[in-house]
Amino acid sequence: MKFLISGKRLFLKHLNKLIKDNPMKQKVLLTLFLILCLSFAKAENPIITHIFTADPAPIVYNDTLFLYTGHDTARVNDTNYKMPDWHVFSTIDMVNWKDHGVCLSPKTFSWASGDAYAAQCLERNGKFYWFVSTFHKNDENSKGGAAIGVAVSDRPTGPFKDAIGKALVVNEMTTDMKYGWDDIDPTVFIDDDGQIYLFWGNGSCKWVKLKENMIELESIITTFKPINYIEGPWVYKRNGLYYLVYASSGTKQEMIEYCTATNIEGPWIYRGIIQENVANCFTTHPGIIDFKGKTYFFYHNGSLTTGGSYRRSVCVENMYYNPNGTIQKIIQTKIGVKPVE
Repeated sequence: MKFLISGKRLFLKHLNKLIKDNPMKQKVLLTLFLILCLSFAKAENPIITHIFTADPAPIVYNDTLFLYTGHDTARVNDTNYKMPDWHVFSTIDMVNWKDHGVCLSPKTFSWASGDAYAAQCLERNGKFYWFVSTFHKNDENSKGGAAIGVAVSDRPTGPFKDAIGKALVVNEMTTDMKYGWDDIDPTVFIDDDGQIYLFWGNGSCKWVKLKENMIELESIITTFKPINYIEGPWVYKRNGLYYLVYASSGTKQEMIEYCTATNIEGPWIYRGIIQENVANCFTTHPGIIDFKGKTYFFYHNGSLTTGGSYRRSVCVENMYYNPNGTIQKIIQTKIGVKPVE
């Protein structure tokens, strides 16, 4: 980066001498300067460095990649999460990221009382539905514990409002795990026939069909336990094959493993580890997207200065498939991915 800055300054110094009183040469050299800037453009991991971010969830809309993240604000010596809100970032080239600021927080939901845990946004019929996990107040609808809510907006960056006025999923709806924080980390998928599925869960993976309006359950909740499953599911489909990617038990720290299925309702076949432990953080969280002809794998680690397990940072890598559809191991890098046009 220092080389890039000093190179630009040197170029501008000579450019100033050359273009004086020569408009035609000015146009040519300015064009060359823009080409030079683009040739030096590169991504670096982490991709967001001015705040701590976690739990990445990308979508593509109108040739722009939007990235929805949590926001870590814990102090260096804190021993638990402090996540007051969710941010949205966007890019058209995978290198330059725009921070759209705080676009949603648990305060948006009158029933919520917790932090802004993992979430995912999806576009449906011109509206954007942001499925979030937080904690529920003790009230007439729930005695507390983790819950999943839905916010809606006409734009990918908001403003968002509570789409229901209450939680979509509360702790009392799932009883297989005997603790109160298992209803977290929602991921949403729309199948080719238009059917919407919601997956989520800590300790066990849970899924349910959603109605066309995106804010009502259409089936009973099903729970199952993929091999080594912990939390953070991400569901998508490629070439007729369904993929369930998730944070796994790993070696004390989480890893990313996955299953595949020919039917989204299972059975799911375990396929192995695709991401090893991340730097300086005991959790990781997958987000996978195709953008401009390439596949990208988003995750978080604790590699920023003063970073750690409660001060995480989102990164991105290229992701590749084998001819049989299995996923190649993710290579974690500091340089990140190349720019795309």
